[in-house]
Amino acid sequence: MYSLSPSASSIPLYNTNNSSFSSIITTFSNKLSSSFAACTYKLKQQPSLSIITSPCHNNNSNNIMSKGLKSIASFPLLIHTLCFLLFPQPLLSQDVNGYVRQPARPTIVTPHQSSESEPQQVHISLVGKDKMRVSWITEDKHTKSVVEYGKKSGEYTGKVTGEHTSYQYFFYSSGRIHNAVIGPLEPSTTYFYRCGGSGPEFSFKTPPSKLPIEFVIVGDLGQTEWTASTLQHVDSTDYDVFLLPGDLSYADSQQPLWDSFGRLVQPYASKRPWMVTEGNHEIEIFPIIYPHGFKAYNARWPMPSQESGSTSNLYYSFDVPSTHVIMLGSYTDFDAKSDQYKWLQNDLAKIDRSKTPWVIVLLHAPWYNTNDAHQGEGESMRKAMEDLLYQARVDLVFAGHVHAYERFTRIYDNKADSCGPIYITVGDGGNREGLAMNFKNPPSPLSLFREPSFGHGRLRIEDETRAYWSWHRNNDTDAVVADGIWIESLSRSKECSGTPDQKVVHEEL
Repeated sequence: MYSLSPSASSIPLYNTNNSSFSSIITTFSNKLSSSFAACTYKLKQQPSLSIITSPCHNNNSNNIMSKGLKSIASFPLLIHTLCFLLFPQPLLSQDVNGYVRQPARPTIVTPHQSSESEPQQVHISLVGKDKMRVSWITEDKHTKSVVEYGKKSGEYTGKVTGEHTSYQYFFYSSGRIHNAVIGPLEPSTTYFYRCGGSGPEFSFKTPPSKLPIEFVIVGDLGQTEWTASTLQHVDSTDYDVFLLPGDLSYADSQQPLWDSFGRLVQPYASKRPWMVTEGNHEIEIFPIIYPHGFKAYNARWPMPSQESGSTSNLYYSFDVPSTHVIMLGSYTDFDAKSDQYKWLQNDLAKIDRSKTPWVIVLLHAPWYNTNDAHQGEGESMRKAMEDLLYQARVDLVFAGHVHAYERFTRIYDNKADSCGPIYITVGDGGNREGLAMNFKNPPSPLSLFREPSFGHGRLRIEDETRAYWSWHRNNDTDAVVADGIWIESLSRSKECSGTPDQKVVHEEL
């Protein structure tokens, strides 16, 4: 058998109840110390520090930027972050199949240009069958959490008062974080809205009530020039829902970078629903002081956990036409005794495949991976949960974490199995760490396409039987379709219509 994720290289995930948690923190501390020493030397060699601002904003923001920089300067992990921002891992371009691999690009810092009461970092997410959550932040602590909306620009027939929160992280204090759920809304309809009772008008389009439906899927997005390129490519062709399997801002405890990320994605996340799950860069644990992590992520990116019966914002599910989407948490408990495992069991059991022929799962750490990077880091979760997905005939599993693109055949338990999910890794939206260039050789027969390039994926579900998946590689100003396949829903497969115990599993490869 060709073992894709050997248990010998399995790495325990972040879990405060895990006996290996202290060793994880020790490893983190050691890496932090070495990074500090190396970066201190490099910083001494730099004549100046420049910050690249988003091309979407002008530079008349010295006061606001100085506030943000003061916040950064006061944070104890400044040097660690500057290392990653200024000295990303070196990456040499290679020519593979006629394509020259591009190196990592600089981080974009996107400032706030307007008044303290004006909404910023606006993004929307699906809630239930016909509602939308609108989330935004104001620096003004007195702005009301009100959303006005309607079908005509400037004419708002609906008004909802939501709630607000904020959080503290060391010397950083967040702005007022607003959330308001609006609806019921009509499908395939454009709505115009404004936040806080004033300020600019935004608009979004609701998903359709029936197929076809199109998802954009991007992992490890970050906020670099490659991120901006990816988002521009995404925006060039219409879609219905944006899915992000972890690693959003790459703030890594530098809270002003969460604000910068929110501003960078606002033009896109305010007009189509963004459904996200957490990655390792969202953890932001600091021993004793912040032992549980995800403080910024949970406050800034609430997802429909309660609506899907979940007790945690780190895993949830939602429905769109003929499709059930499950967002799992790679960095919370997932063993058979865990809340997440029991929730997943119940969630899968509720699906009626005659009405919902497509089931898609997203998580961060891939269960199958032939890249040298992050080998085995999803193995513990795979062993715990793979049977549940296989028995439920899940169609596709998307992951991030590894900064490269890879598509596998249908798999179950490290073997080709026509009734298992197709596994796809898309951890290369534009992160600052660069691409994971090295794949294992000889290639596994289970891995059908693999390429280290930045880009995005699109899954268009045409009908109850067929879907088309395409991978769009970033190539400077163009998005090139590098990979594409037609996929048949397992719910319509006669071979897979029985229970797993009734079918013959394919031989190991």
